[in-house]
Amino acid sequence: MKTHSPINPDIELESFLTCVDYTVSRETFNLLLDKKSDLLVTFPQPNEKDLTKYYESDAYISHTDSSKTLIDKIYQFVKKYAIQNKVRLIRNLSLNNNKEIQVLDVGCGTGDFLVACKNNQMQVVGVEPNKNARSIAESKLKNAVFSTIYDLPESQKYDVITLWHVLEHVPDLEKYTIKLKELLKKDGILIIAVPNYKSFDAMYYKEFWAAYDVPRHLWHFSKKSISDLFQKVQLKVVSIKPMLFDSFYVSLLSEKYKTGKSNLFKAFFIGLKSNLLAKSSKEYSSHIYILKNKK
Repeated sequence: MKTHSPINPDIELESFLTCVDYTVSRETFNLLLDKKSDLLVTFPQPNEKDLTKYYESDAYISHTDSSKTLIDKIYQFVKKYAIQNKVRLIRNLSLNNNKEIQVLDVGCGTGDFLVACKNNQMQVVGVEPNKNARSIAESKLKNAVFSTIYDLPESQKYDVITLWHVLEHVPDLEKYTIKLKELLKKDGILIIAVPNYKSFDAMYYKEFWAAYDVPRHLWHFSKKSISDLFQKVQLKVVSIKPMLFDSFYVSLLSEKYKTGKSNLFKAFFIGLKSNLLAKSSKEYSSHIYILKNKK
């Protein structure tokens, strides 16, 4: 089994872990390691045509507004709090003080983040590949939502482009990062949030770590792999922030995959321990990367 890294084409990948798709298919996938950039690659990767079937599940909550189960309710509660933090983050960047900030949210799901941005006097545009989620977002925003970034007007540039847990789903990383660069204003900011497989909760749960989420997650990033990937398009990581709630939610799902039960208290303990250890290691369950054009 030989395959090569999308960041370092000359690097042959090494076996790292074997995981199961617990959400849809129960199929087994391998995680392969690019040692040079600390990137994990899901193998084999479904082609783009087949990939959509792996999202066809009521359990894939980011494409719905479901609040049926305990995990759904926790997700929706955390989501509301996280959205306010995301809006505050953009405001704190102090962009375009004299005019409205233009925000592009890629993978906008059911549109709640963009609604919050719009309510904070920002101009918003959304991209969402999933038809059902896109329809829900359009009804909330009263605006059309694009299905891919390649459908966006080429002349339009954005102050802020956000991808909240989206980059790990993108089939062609190199092509995608080039397009993101093209869509960003020269003084604009790219915000990327992705899981971190070097966190304590990832190492604790191993093949049961829910944020591997194979094969929907095609790539599994570290700080170095994000830096190496965007360096190719002359974008530089200027700041990294933790997503503190992710360790708790991911641990809750991971417990269910590992034991068949939610184990709320155990999940809370592992999530808390992950965050506490990350204070010194700086390896949180998920990171937000703030990127800017290189001077």
